[in-house]
Formats: sequence, C-alpha cells, structure tokens
Amino acid sequence: MSSERFDPAAHKFAESSYFEDLEIGQQFYIPSRTVTEGQFSAFQAASGDNHPIHYDVEYCKAQGHPGLLAHGFQVAIQTCAGAGIFPHVVGDSMIGFIEQSSRFLKPVYAGDTLYPMLTVSDLKPQRSTGVVTVASTVHNQKGELVLEGEQRYLLRKRQAGN
Repeated sequence: MSSERFDPAAHKFAESSYFEDLEIGQQFYIPSRTVTEGQFSAFQAASGDNHPIHYDVEYCKAQGHPGLLAHGFQVAIQTCAGAGIFPHVVGDSMIGFIEQSSRFLKPVYAGDTLYPMLTVSDLKPQRSTGVVTVASTVHNQKGELVLEGEQRYLLRKRQAGN
C-alpha cells in the first residue's frame, strides 16, 4: 500500500489547457448514442413538450414520418460538452458556457444512432480571457448531418509564469 497522500485536486483527466493552448480545427469527440422511445418519453416529461409529433406514432405517420420524431432540443443536447472530453481538457480555465445556437437539418427518429462532435472554429482573445467558438455537429448512422450549430465558452488565459 502506498504511503503517498491522496490529493483530490490531482485526480483529473489531464492538465488543464488554457485559451492560448487551443487551435482552430481541434476536435472534441462526444460518444455516439442510439436514441430510444424511452428517452423520448423522459425528454417529454422533463421538457413539458406535449406535442403529439413526439409521442403519438399514428399522428407521426399521418404527418409523413415513419415513427416518433425527436424534439429538436433532444438532438441539440447530444452536443453537450460535458458528455465528451472538452470540459476535462479546459478544466481549470473554464469560466462559463456563454452562448449556443443550432440548426436542425434532418429529422431524428427513435432507433437512430447519433454521432456528435465539437470542433474549434474561432478564437477571440481578450485581455485576460478568450472566447472559444466550437462548431457543433451531429450526424446520424447514415452519415447525414442532422444538426449544426455553435457554442461559445469563456476561458481564462494562462497567467504569467504558468
């Protein structure tokens, strides 16, 4: 058994990257997941969205859809940075999540597998901080882009001597 004292602050994914450590084009993987009718029900309960396009199969079919249609926000949350490595990489430098936008390009149905990704697309330095813009994308199992958007984060710059 080790006699070294455990330091909870050292129990982390990696040393933190700061604003100036990031590069345009740098990608942050988010694991794929297959969406289910159970998740649709849970999202409906959490969001309070009771439109039948999200829970009534016969209504969906009458609207020309093969099955239940995912709520747009249910697709957007697949790009939640916390589901991937981004917040672990920027750990100590993260000040906050400041903005998000999404465009919904194709329908998502129960049974679809979604592949989210965040890619650094812009870096705006400020005096002691910087704004990092990441392009958010979600593709389905057919390789179709179903969502594209942007997220912005405020990060600290390294302090002199760090």
